[in-house]
Amino acid sequence: MNKVPFKGVIAYPVTPFDSNENVDIPLFKKQVERLVTVGSHGIAPLGSTGVMPYLNDAEKEAVTEATMQQVAGRVPTLIGVSNLTTEKTVYHAQFAEKAGATAVMIIPMSYWKLTDDEIIKHYDAVASKISIPIMAYNNPATGGVDMSPALLKRLLEIPNVTMIKESSGDIQRMHYLRKELGEEVAFFNGSNPLALSAFSAGARGWCTAAPNLIPELNIALYDAIQENDLAKAQRVFYKQIDLLKFIVAKGLPRSIKGGLDLLGVGGGGFKSPLKPLSENEIAELDSILSAINKEVYQY
Repeated sequence: MNKVPFKGVIAYPVTPFDSNENVDIPLFKKQVERLVTVGSHGIAPLGSTGVMPYLNDAEKEAVTEATMQQVAGRVPTLIGVSNLTTEKTVYHAQFAEKAGATAVMIIPMSYWKLTDDEIIKHYDAVASKISIPIMAYNNPATGGVDMSPALLKRLLEIPNVTMIKESSGDIQRMHYLRKELGEEVAFFNGSNPLALSAFSAGARGWCTAAPNLIPELNIALYDAIQENDLAKAQRVFYKQIDLLKFIVAKGLPRSIKGGLDLLGVGGGGFKSPLKPLSENEIAELDSILSAINKEVYQY
């Protein structure tokens, strides 16, 4: 087992729905194929972008299987398996492993605020039931739980928990993790506007929905970091910063689906209560994309 099977730009596809609010699997496969073809270093369905909490068990299973079929081993896959209960999280983690996923990602979801000990037991229970690696996902804005660096350090003591995705928006946490856990700690940036800072802090990769819209720029940023070309990295990053801020501010599923429609790929519909961007927001997104595309290859 490769304990840290990911690096680079890990792309998050949306989950498209048809007019009856059923998952549109053919369109999903088309979107996944595009993400693989453009050079994404990994595919990660069923995250925030894929509206995982809004899907029932059968829908999550269908998306997982469709991902594995379409990727067909060309890049590693990271499947979101989070749930309110440990029992359901174990179920989806085992399903993902059986389907052939490279690793799973877990965010501690809770109606009541979980204690650190409850979170540790939750991850430990899942880890004991699967053999593939686990990425611990900290995103207090969506999960309602903010895992401190001290807690994340404890989680990494669980053998299968080998990666951290940090989305709190606090760049100092990344520096702390690197300082406390050493150069080998495998942490991934999940806060789009902090991509450059996170790579500078030692992030191994960037988990992002942005490759759906601007894959060349996202990958160019990672490549510039690998080349130790800070000037190029800054140029590439600041070409995309307006879009990165927009998709976070307006909501990843809405923004990415709106952008895919503008690009002619097709973003698919929504599951209620989520709704599309407004006309004004679409116009703003179109303006941002148009400005980027005029000079996307001029690094």
